[in-house]
Amino acid sequence: MSSSAATDGSAANPALEPDTVAPAGEGLEVAQFAAGCFWSVELTYQRLPGVARTEVGYSQGHYHEPTYELVCAHGTGHAEVVRLHYDPKVCPYTTLLDVFWAKINPTTLNRQGKDVGTQYRTGIYYYTAEQERLARESLAEQQKKWEDKIVTEILPAKRFYPAEEYHQRYLEKGGQSAEKGCTDPMRCYG
Repeated sequence: MSSSAATDGSAANPALEPDTVAPAGEGLEVAQFAAGCFWSVELTYQRLPGVARTEVGYSQGHYHEPTYELVCAHGTGHAEVVRLHYDPKVCPYTTLLDVFWAKINPTTLNRQGKDVGTQYRTGIYYYTAEQERLARESLAEQQKKWEDKIVTEILPAKRFYPAEEYHQRYLEKGGQSAEKGCTDPMRCYG
């Protein structure tokens, strides 16, 4: 199928299919979050004990095999996301949610900090019914803390497209610590 997968229903669009990745190890589970620019989100989760692997990429869009340039051009519908492989015995999903909510302003639509565009929207993309339940419960609790309505989306995880290699572990490659438990301030640059 070409990159411009049919959207008229005559052919399946791989971008709209569920993400079916297998966890990266025994006992691990998978989660996916959109919280603005994926660089600092990834480093935040890299530092979290129990997170075994992080990947940055694109999800929740309609374009098969998106690139960073296409996503930034606002035509693919994708969000910048981080996909995590985590050990729920060490780091429960509720901890991942707490870290997510602490990282974002959930009331700004298509914006986090200075980053503006649909690719910077906030979202929790679940793999299981339990993740969905916990995400919705956490959103209800968070809404009590905000006067404005939370606009964070909670949807099933669609196909994940890994971002280009230079985006993977970007801040760590730039010299920032990804050591578990590290609390050094993050510096974003590009």
